[in-house]
Amino acid sequence: MTGPGDEGGPEGSEVPGEVPEPEQAAVKVPRPKAPRTPETALVATGVLLVAGALLYDVVAVRTGHPARRWRAEIADELATRHLDDLWVLVGAGVATLLGGVLLWLAFAPGLRRWLSLRPHGGTGATIERAGIGHLLADRAAGLTGIEHLRIRIGRRRVRVTLIGPADPASVQRQLREELGRVTLARPMRLDVRSARGAGGVAG
Repeated sequence: MTGPGDEGGPEGSEVPGEVPEPEQAAVKVPRPKAPRTPETALVATGVLLVAGALLYDVVAVRTGHPARRWRAEIADELATRHLDDLWVLVGAGVATLLGGVLLWLAFAPGLRRWLSLRPHGGTGATIERAGIGHLLADRAAGLTGIEHLRIRIGRRRVRVTLIGPADPASVQRQLREELGRVTLARPMRLDVRSARGAGGVAG
């Protein structure tokens, strides 16, 4: 029996006429965000150093002083090197990679492995997706007729693929009961299927 996060195998068709059990209403809670203090401090420090050096040199030139040697060399290199030059291509690649990393840090939600729980007494909490998978795997370990089990946890759905003579509808009821013990702010849809094509249930 494998744990959460495993890729599901071939899935069977859903059992027709199966009525999904009612789900609890979702509760709107703030999505957990990852504190990116070290990354932010590093980027801000680098930008301040580069911008400060450039600003200082520009002001020096405007006041009649000669430009710094490093800025003159950079300007000369940019003016004389061709676009197909190796160093130009390397510099462009590094700049593109750095820009992509900064964009990812800016827009990535962070903490995607964690799901919010219903607030209790004004206190919020989260649970890792793998923790939910372990709970379901432990519950399934006590059921008969399951030879192998694969669990995949998403943000909105739990997909369970089983191998063995166990009835998917019965397994679905047992696992739904266990999943209901986890007071998620946004209840997840449970999808139990048989990998041998014996059918499955979703709800």
